Amino acid sequence: MIRYYRMTVMSSHAVADAGAGPRIERSAAPLRQQVADRLRDAIISGRLPPGARLIERELIAGMGVSRTVIRETLRQLESEGLIAMIPNKGPVVRALTLAEAADLYSIRAVLEGLAARLFATRADPSHVARLARALDLTAKAYKKGDPARIFQAKAVFYDVLFEGAGSETLSLMIGTLHGRISRWRSLGLGHPQRSPARSQEAVRNLRALVTALRRRDPDRAERIIRHEVTRAATEVTRLLGRSPAARVDDTKAHAAPAVRTR
Repeated sequence: MIRYYRMTVMSSHAVADAGAGPRIERSAAPLRQQVADRLRDAIISGRLPPGARLIERELIAGMGVSRTVIRETLRQLESEGLIAMIPNKGPVVRALTLAEAADLYSIRAVLEGLAARLFATRADPSHVARLARALDLTAKAYKKGDPARIFQAKAVFYDVLFEGAGSETLSLMIGTLHGRISRWRSLGLGHPQRSPARSQEAVRNLRALVTALRRRDPDRAERIIRHEVTRAATEVTRLLGRSPAARVDDTKAHAAPAVRTR
C-alpha cells in the first residue's frame, strides 16, 4: 500500500538546502527512494520554498549519488506534482496556488469518503482497534500542539483507514493525491494564525468517524470524513490567502534563487 507521506521532523538548526548535510548512505532502500524522500520532505516542510531551483550538479555533489539517480528522482517528483520543468531553467519547486488547493481537497473528500465507506463494510476488528489507538495518538499530538507530531500521528491514522478499506487501487490513488496535498497540510498545521478551534474540531470529527466505523455505519462515516475534509480545506484556504507562498506563479519560477547544496 502507498503510505501517507510524512513530514520529517527537523531541528531548528537544520540546513535549508536539501542537498546539504550527510551524504546519502547505502542501505536496503534504493538510492532513488532515499534521494526522493529527502527532497520530498524538504519541499513539503517548506525548506525548499516555491520557485526554488534544483541544480542537478549541486544535488549530485551534495548527496553523493549519480546523475542518473538525480534525474530519475526529479522525474518522479515532477510526476507527483511537486516540481515543474521550466524551459531553459530546469526543475523548480512548484507554486502553491489556491485554485489547486481547492481542486485537490475536493478530490480528497471523495476518495476518503469512499475509503471510510469501504472500511465500515470490510475492515476486521483488528483494524478498528488499531484505528482507535491511532486516534488516541492523534488527539495527544494535537494537545501538545507540535505540527510535525500531528502530521505524523494523522499519517498513521489514515494508513490504518486505507488499509482497512481493502482496496489497493484506492490506496494507490490516495497515496498519489496525498503526496501533493501534504504541502498544503504541512503549511496549514504549522501556520502561526491557525485557529485553535479548528484543531479541536478536527479531533471531534475523527472521534465521530471512529464511532461510526465501530458501528459499521458506512453512510455516516462517509458524511463525517467528507465534512472533515471540507472544513480542513476551508481553513487551509484561509491561511494560504495570507501566505506569500500561495502567490508564487510557476511562470515566474525562473526568477527564484537556485538551491545550493553546500
